[in-house]
Order: sequence, then structure tokens, then C-alpha cells
Amino acid sequence: MADSHIKDATPVHRFRQVEMGKATDAQTPFPDLDDDQEITKYIQDRRVIGYDPLVQPALLRHEIQSSQASQRTIAHARFNAAQILAGKDDRVLVIVGPCSIHSTQQAIEYAKLLRAKLADWPNLLIVMRAYLCVPHVRARDVSSPMLTPCACVRVRVCSAVPDRPTTVPQKPRTTVGWKGLINDPDIDGSFQINKGLRLARQLLCDLTDLGVPVGSELLDTISPQYIADLISWGAIGARTTESQLHRELASGVSFPIGFKNGTDGSVSVAVDAMRSSSNPHAFMGVTEHGLAAIVKTRGNQDVHVILRGGSKGTNYSAEHVKAAASAIEKARPQHHASIMIDCSHGNSQKNHNNQPKVVDDICSQLRAGNRNITGVMIESHINAGRQDVPAEGPAALKHGVSITDACVDWETTVGMLDRLSEAVGQRRSVLLEAGVKKPTAFENGA
Repeated sequence: MADSHIKDATPVHRFRQVEMGKATDAQTPFPDLDDDQEITKYIQDRRVIGYDPLVQPALLRHEIQSSQASQRTIAHARFNAAQILAGKDDRVLVIVGPCSIHSTQQAIEYAKLLRAKLADWPNLLIVMRAYLCVPHVRARDVSSPMLTPCACVRVRVCSAVPDRPTTVPQKPRTTVGWKGLINDPDIDGSFQINKGLRLARQLLCDLTDLGVPVGSELLDTISPQYIADLISWGAIGARTTESQLHRELASGVSFPIGFKNGTDGSVSVAVDAMRSSSNPHAFMGVTEHGLAAIVKTRGNQDVHVILRGGSKGTNYSAEHVKAAASAIEKARPQHHASIMIDCSHGNSQKNHNNQPKVVDDICSQLRAGNRNITGVMIESHINAGRQDVPAEGPAALKHGVSITDACVDWETTVGMLDRLSEAVGQRRSVLLEAGVKKPTAFENGA
């Protein structure tokens, strides 16, 4: 009777295969469940095109080494940034530069402009924004056929990462575009990631060797292993602030790091991230040479919130700053409630021409004596605006114009930083008159 039952079931089973096969993708039809090889193909790597070798972080660091001058730039900026964020240095930390870097030559040109003006802003600690895997171009904005939405291949490699294996760097957006210098250095969808990593590391070595420290977003858990030793300040973006992986990563990095508020403008997720990352963590990762390991971190005390606005509006006003500071003080009562304000993104309502208006409001708060504002972020380039990648390719791009978010031009940037530096000086005078002791770091001329 049992044999009869099996025999009767067989035709039904094969019929269901055919019917379900019709409903599945043509490239991945429903498998023949009587064929072990077909089953294996169905349950493993169904949507993976292939695996390419990825250079080891240790090897790349050996090939492209930072100079002594570069290391001094990095170390000094890390220390001074941490002092500012802790309220021990009354200057303001300014992260300024292109939305993302698509040309290393233009990045160096911009850095030289910054370097020439550093002495004019004694009340600011300038760190150049050097975002290398931050895709902001949306699919509908891309005119080049080379940059239409495409599949992103998952690369499983034995790479030195202080975290769990993950996908290649990409922003978790609902629309897809250029994925940044590291992922797509040729801006053509070819994803020459090894080339991008080398370009990125060499660029950061060159920038810091000029005496210009750099800051970058930690978008994934792999790429930082190649460049983290060259970064003086880092950020966790609005879409990854809630990610436990990124909080664990932030707990172990050797530089100060800021957490952006959520895309809806909520500050609570950033405050939670600060609290999490300031504590020790233990998690699965690998060493620089690709060996699986349990990574144990001390926790990062040099953390802060970044107000970047959100879908519900801006959040840079004095009222928003006060509310954010109160939330931080409640979560970390023993630490300075340190806040950076992003002049772009939600706070500019995605209009780069509004960035100077945000700076002017910040200056008013500084002149009134606000001590919680310790940082400002500005998206700036050589020339204003943004551009799509033309159909004829990146060679036809305009010089010094962003291909992701729109930026203010250099002349506008100088005016914004002039006003910021002056406002910080006025804040110092106001606080000294009120009897507030001058910070030790400033007394020492740091």
C-alpha cells in the first residue's frame, strides 16, 4: 500500500514542478527535485555571477605607504578633533569638500585651495571631506547608458575586516547609480574595485602629505581596512546609523566618528548609536591577513551626533540643537553633548544654495554662546552645482563639478568659512566675559 501511495504521488509532483517553473524567473527555473546537481544549483549562488579576487588590505598598505608628514597630519587632526568634540578645545571642526570624489586630480586641486587658506581660519579645524564610496546619483538622474541600474555582484573574499563578511560597498538606497571611486573608478559600471582601492589609498596619502587631513563615511565594513589608517574623522550615514554592524565597527576605529540622525530626522537612533559604539564589543571578523577571528574592541568615546535634517524638514535651529543636546546629556551624562550640523542634505532641502543660509543660522547660535555646536559639515567643490555623466562618458564631464549631490563653489565656501571662524571667535569672547574658563587646548595654542 505504501508503494502504491508513492507511485500515485509521482505524477502530481512532476506536474507541480512544471507549474511552479512557469512562475519563476527564466534564468532560475524551478529545479528537478530528482536531480541532486540541479538542487545544488538552486540552493547555492543562484544570483551570483562570479567571484573576483580582492587585494589583501595588508598587501595594499605595504604597497602604498603613508609618509611621516602624512602620519603627523593624521595624528594631529585626530587628537584635535577629539578635543573639540569633548569640549576641551573651543574651535569648531569643519568637514568640507566634495559630496564624493570622482577625480583624484580635482580632489588634490581642491585640497591645495584649502591648504592655502588654513591660516585664515584660526578658529576652525579644517578636515577635507573625502567620500570614496558614497553613491548619490539616482538612476533617473543618470543620462549615461553606462550607469543605468545593474546587478551588483556579491564578492566573498578572505579579506581583513574588523567585522562580518558583507557585500561590496554600496549605499542602501532604493535607487541605484554610481557607487563611488572605490567601487567604480572608471565611472562606467565596470566595477574595477581593486583599481579603485589603490586609487583611493594613494589619494588619501597624497592629500594628507599636503598637510590636509581627511574625513570619510564608513559605508561598509570592508573598505575601511584599506584606508582607515589615513582617516582623521569618520561618519556613519543616516541609513546605517541603526546598523549593528556599523555600531560595532565604530566601536573599534582609531578616530572620532559622528552618527547622522535618521532619514526622518529622528535623533534618537543617533544617540542610541553613540551609546552602543562607546561600549566594548566582541564580534566575528578577520585579521589583516584574512584569518577568521573574534574581534574585541574597547569602545569609542570620541563619538557625536550629526544633525542633517530629514524627510520632515530641517533640524539645525537653536530649538533642534537644544533638544538634541538634552537627549545626548541624558544618554551620556558624563560627556560633552557634542553636535555637528550638516549644512547639506535635509538641512539644505537638497538645494546647495541654501547651505550658506544654514551657516548663517549656525553663526548666530555661536555668537549667542552655544557650546554644543562643535562641528559643521559643508558640501563644497571647485565649481557649483552638479552634473550627470554624459552619454559620451566621463571624459566629457565639466571640471570641478560634482556628479552626485550639488555643492557650493569655492568662492562661496571661503565666505562661509570666514563667517564661521569669526563667529567662533565671538563665541569665545562672549563666554570669557561670562566667566567661562578658556579651554586648555586653546590656551596651549593647539
